[in-house]
Amino acid sequence: MGDSLTTATDDIGGMGPLVARLSRGGQRLRQADRAHPWVLDTAVVIVVFLMFCLPDLLHVGADDGDGPRRFRLAFTRLPVAGMLALQAGLVLPLLWRRRAPVAAFGVIAAVFVLQWSLGAALRADIALFIALYSLALHGRLRQLPWACAAMAGAMALVAVRASSSVSVWDALFFLLSTATAALALGLVVRIRRAQLAGLRERAARLEIERDQRSRLATATERTRVAREMHDIVGHNLSVIITLADAGAYATDAAPERGKEALQLIGDTGRQALGELRRVLGVLREAADAPAGGPELSPQPGIADIGALCATVRAAGLEVVYRTSGDVEALDGGVQLTVYRIVQEALTNTMKHAADDARVHLAVVVTGARLSIRVQDTGPAARYGPPNEEGHGLVGMRERAALYGGTVSAGPTGGGGWSVEAVLDLTPRGGGR
Repeated sequence: MGDSLTTATDDIGGMGPLVARLSRGGQRLRQADRAHPWVLDTAVVIVVFLMFCLPDLLHVGADDGDGPRRFRLAFTRLPVAGMLALQAGLVLPLLWRRRAPVAAFGVIAAVFVLQWSLGAALRADIALFIALYSLALHGRLRQLPWACAAMAGAMALVAVRASSSVSVWDALFFLLSTATAALALGLVVRIRRAQLAGLRERAARLEIERDQRSRLATATERTRVAREMHDIVGHNLSVIITLADAGAYATDAAPERGKEALQLIGDTGRQALGELRRVLGVLREAADAPAGGPELSPQPGIADIGALCATVRAAGLEVVYRTSGDVEALDGGVQLTVYRIVQEALTNTMKHAADDARVHLAVVVTGARLSIRVQDTGPAARYGPPNEEGHGLVGMRERAALYGGTVSAGPTGGGGWSVEAVLDLTPRGGGR
């Protein structure tokens, strides 16, 4: 039993290379046919002539004594010229059976009817079944009904002409069965080709969609990194510039204040460098990372806003910061968004507000709503044209939009500037 199973498995396994070779051979033939379609059409005509026309020509004038007398008397003997003319009318139209299947079928069917009207039987009649197969494979489907009707009429004519030798119903059954097989084979091959074409089209479409998703993901990641870099570099450079200016003024009057400013500049620079390393470290490929993995600090959150305010106070601005609600329970993404919005707003304040400006910062959580308000005492005239928006405000709005929020900014009645952001904390997919 085990030997039998092993032998069967070996036989099946041995078919693998054969199937692969046949598949490769078929693919090469299809490629050659697409390059030179006339070669296959000519080959079909030659094969039909050698297999079905030549035997009739060789038996012209010979006495078919090996068959019953009723079969020999049932059909008309044709001269060589007439036989060649009918064979040419049946076989030569196969040259354009793929380019013009309807015309080829019509010509062959007409010659077929003429031949059987004369009472002659030729082996080349097989061309009519080949033409029907080609029409089902290459022609329009709406042309098949009348072709089938013409085929049925031609088969009925053959059955009637051969009634003296074979029963009409037996002949009709055999002929219609053969025609049905040719028609079914053509439709099966047509459906199979359509399925393969659909699969190839779907594969190409999926490949295009994959490339589009990849490009979209790349563009999204570039936007995110650019926003992170803007927040990190813009804020820390603003603090460094402010501290450098203050240290330059304090060098002569109060050297200890200048020394303190230099120390703060160093701390701010190191902080900015650490954040840049963190952002760039995330972008590294795993193969380029150290064996122990990059040393990445966690993303900043609401707990880091206090240190951010201390840095701004060291730069000379007075910041009053308060929170309300359970801000520590927010997820990391929301906390990072809040931190970046506050960081951008404070950076703009340092850039444009007066040196003695006072900043009021509030982060309030109320149910499924989080609001951020950053308001300074101005003067607002230093913010530029009211309709001009910089990259900072655009970045804040993009971050808020991730959580269904909005950002508004504008001058206050007291001459200062206010930035307000509202985020929706409702879980996605959940109801309100």
